[in-house]
Amino acid sequence: MKKIDNYKFISTSKGDKGTSTNYSNEVYSKSDILFELIGNIDELSSVLGIVYHYTNDKEEIKDIQTTLQHISSLIATTDENIRNNKLIQIDDLNLSKLEYKEQMLLEKSNIEPKFVLPGSDTSKVGAYYDFARSIARRAERSLVKFVEVHKRNDLDYCIKYLNRLSDLLFIYSRSLA
Repeated sequence: MKKIDNYKFISTSKGDKGTSTNYSNEVYSKSDILFELIGNIDELSSVLGIVYHYTNDKEEIKDIQTTLQHISSLIATTDENIRNNKLIQIDDLNLSKLEYKEQMLLEKSNIEPKFVLPGSDTSKVGAYYDFARSIARRAERSLVKFVEVHKRNDLDYCIKYLNRLSDLLFIYSRSLA
């Protein structure tokens, strides 16, 4: 962090030429799918931060946001040793949590099998869940593209997680109608 007199800046100017580094300090163009993907996951977490203020499921939302941070770390780290030994992995337990919550919501709700415009039949928090769902689907698409472009076969559980998450966010939104 630069310091000029008594002022501190978060800006380092390192990215001014259109490049940035991943967590393994490898340099990439900012146009690389890596940064689009990390940005999509960040955007999803930010919208979930809004959801947090309107929902009673605060613990669930924070758990999802934390898992999204773990996914971002795994995506942005190419050093296999760091990925496998220092980063929290996504696994069946993460998927089971989402699936369990989905089943609990489905048992309590009467979700009709019909097309619904996002936000139209729900509360404000339901509309935010719809918004988060659409971003989750975009993040999932970018993750699939990232895996294909960078040949990263270690991210299967991350793809599954984003897929299950978009289903859960859909059910959250519909259960609030």
